[in-house]
Amino acid sequence: MLADLPKQLARIDCIETLVIDDGSQDGTADVAKRLGVTHVESHRVNRGLAATFATGLEVALSQGATIIVNTDGDHQYPGRFVADLIQPILSGRADVVVGNRNPERDVRHQWTKRWLYWLGRHTISWIIGKPIPDPVSGFRAYTAECARQMHIVTSYSYTIESLVQCVEKGFAIEFVPIETNPPTRPSRLFRSKASFVFRSGTTLLRVFFMFHPLKTLAWLSTVLGVIGMIPIARFLLFYMMGKGNGHLQSLVLGASLLILSAIVLVAGLLADLTSQNRKLLERLNHGGTESSEKRNQSRNSVNPMPPTFSSSPPLAHPLPRLGRGGRGVSGICTTVTSNHQTLDEK
Repeated sequence: MLADLPKQLARIDCIETLVIDDGSQDGTADVAKRLGVTHVESHRVNRGLAATFATGLEVALSQGATIIVNTDGDHQYPGRFVADLIQPILSGRADVVVGNRNPERDVRHQWTKRWLYWLGRHTISWIIGKPIPDPVSGFRAYTAECARQMHIVTSYSYTIESLVQCVEKGFAIEFVPIETNPPTRPSRLFRSKASFVFRSGTTLLRVFFMFHPLKTLAWLSTVLGVIGMIPIARFLLFYMMGKGNGHLQSLVLGASLLILSAIVLVAGLLADLTSQNRKLLERLNHGGTESSEKRNQSRNSVNPMPPTFSSSPPLAHPLPRLGRGGRGVSGICTTVTSNHQTLDEK
């Protein structure tokens, strides 16, 4: 799999590889180092796909990567498509580029799986409000600015959450068609199709609620309020007919639903305030990170020091700069996630 990754790309001066070993017990880290991977980062225990992805972004940014390409350790995505993946970023059209596998038309999958892909794609596109051709594709490229503002909070998978965050934060997203290699083993991310649909659905709802709590709970409050008005209207009707004594339960039920509706609305207001505070904290943290990086760059320009790494040998040369319209492209870091599997040495 590593041998399939490109060694050089147009308009990219430096390509470095990064392998994230997610607590595997099969020597993944040793294999990666033996194959000449630039950086190897290991989790002490298995922390899951989302945490592995977050670690990859963090390490890549710490090493000065300007474009970060994420791929999987099972060699699902051919390396020849990396050039297509980063082209929209190099041309300035996109901040995030996702490889579109077009899985609902892949005859290698069962018809039930293709139908679930179709249903999930349309559901996610409807909730997000933007057409998403392949929401769970893991073959992606990010600019450093986009990766720096990515804060993965779910523990299951990063694919849906990261797309929602990119849409909500106003980053330009583009999809490019790609092909995939034949599967070599069943997916270890989920035990069954039902489990995958349930966990992906809950992740989508959780992330959407994180960004739109008031909108979500306002709809729920409205539904409860409308339902609560029905038994109250029924009681009032019987009361005007002189038969109200026998229908007090309708009044109690309706009043309870209206009180619950008001509680949900108040909860939505509080959650919205919390969401706004989180956004402010993210902006402050992002501004502090940029200031720190500028100070470090200024300090290093006066007293340059060779880069050192705790988990791999020092680089033979620092990350070079490639000028592009006044903005530098320091290189591309390929993040390879590995979940209890040894990297393909072929």
